[in-house]
Amino acid sequence: MKITLLQVLACALAACADVVPVRDFSLEKIAGKWYMVGFATNAQWFVNHKDSMKMGTAMLVPTEGGDLDLSYANLNADGTCWRMTHLAKKTDTPGRFTFHSQAWNNDNDMRIVDVVYDDYALVHTIKTKEGTSEVLNKLYSRTPEVSEALQQKFITFSMDTGILADNIAFLPKNQECPEA
Repeated sequence: MKITLLQVLACALAACADVVPVRDFSLEKIAGKWYMVGFATNAQWFVNHKDSMKMGTAMLVPTEGGDLDLSYANLNADGTCWRMTHLAKKTDTPGRFTFHSQAWNNDNDMRIVDVVYDDYALVHTIKTKEGTSEVLNKLYSRTPEVSEALQQKFITFSMDTGILADNIAFLPKNQECPEA
């Protein structure tokens, strides 16, 4: 029996649809600065660029209305900063947000699936563009270092959501961008 890539993708997306946000999510406790230490996706752009990627930072700022301002920054090799911001809109499910990325022209369904607010957050996003969906998992940490146990948790979760082992990366440390 021959299994097509489309069948594999359908199974992976079905598994991802079942990924639910953490219970008792706290918008206030998720606020602040995080380091993006882990990244996992089967997307072709990542496969092509993962070897050159380095750790960046994310600032998560709750809005009065319960949404989440997301600001990302990465220091490039030439000393310039790559920055991106999104306003992630709350949904009826606490810990689940949606946003459209102008930069990548895709729709994002983001879920905070596991979090210890003073340590780490595991973020699962389904990105959809022109009817095609991809999974992106990120491991945020309050510090640039993460334990072996946390790395293993991220690897297991990522593989459970259909990501190939070769497409799971822990990003090397990097200098931070100056505050904007």
